[in-house]
Amino acid sequence: MNLISLFSMPNLTRNGASLEFSGLNEQQLLALAISLEEDDARIYSQYAQAVSADYPDTAALFRGMAAEENTHRHRLLELYRKRFGDRIPLIRRQDVRGFIERKPLWLVQPIDLEKFRAQAEVMEAESRMFYAKAARHATDTGIRQLLGDLAAAEATHEQQAEALGNRFITPQTIHSERETQRRAFVLRFVQPGLAGLMDGSVSTLAPLFAAAFATHDTWATFLVGLAAALGAGISMAFAEAMSDDGSLTGRGSPWLRGGVTGLMTALGGLGHTLPYLLPNFHLATLLAFAVVALELVVIAWVRKRFMDTPFGLAVLQVVVGGLLVFATGILIGSA
Repeated sequence: MNLISLFSMPNLTRNGASLEFSGLNEQQLLALAISLEEDDARIYSQYAQAVSADYPDTAALFRGMAAEENTHRHRLLELYRKRFGDRIPLIRRQDVRGFIERKPLWLVQPIDLEKFRAQAEVMEAESRMFYAKAARHATDTGIRQLLGDLAAAEATHEQQAEALGNRFITPQTIHSERETQRRAFVLRFVQPGLAGLMDGSVSTLAPLFAAAFATHDTWATFLVGLAAALGAGISMAFAEAMSDDGSLTGRGSPWLRGGVTGLMTALGGLGHTLPYLLPNFHLATLLAFAVVALELVVIAWVRKRFMDTPFGLAVLQVVVGGLLVFATGILIGSA
């Protein structure tokens, strides 16, 4: 990002901004600076609150940054009171053209620490540019001095944040946070997705191949497989969504998990159903066999990668179950 252009990018301004920065007087500049510091302190506090349960060291880092912003706000308030009294006009970042819109990252689930830290860097860079430009714009000696001092403070704030990070965010902490993120990812996405993929890939084998070997009709087989895949996807989605609300297990939104489970269930069943769009029964069946084998290998790999299951054991478990269901469908369809 080109920081020099922070105050001159109209495509990044918020809708409704009506004030030009160059038209602000010194009272308005101070009022805007106070509002900006309040916003930054509030955002850092919200970051700290969002990560405090799982990432206490990073929460301490953001609380330290919020304290820095509050110190700046107190200095601004003191000068404003001396120059203009106790009434502060309400001027916010969204009222002035040129500010970058900030996303409410603290509402993002699952929490992404790297996005939080990257947003903090952008906030500090924007504050430094604001104070540098405001200091050049001010003519009152005291106001110009304070704004210049705050510009210098913001220039070193990244270094202060790095110092706080060195204190609070050790290599052990980073490793622990990554493990926590990994566990959350597994609980919220991998486990429901794997359950859906296994159910869709295995449970639909019997009706699909029973229909295939009973009819030798590729279109009828496709319709049976499509119905089985979609029906299983809907069923698994509701079953997972209603299994728990995630508040105690840490598994996240029930409807998100249900959506992941239902989608992967449907995909697992559709994978070996789509070959039956081919009119040649024998070619379609051979291709469906190959897809089934690939699905079982993928399931075994996911179990090894995220569930720490030995690959050989994972293959054995998945293949044995898949072959039993597969054989059941063929035997019933050939009867």
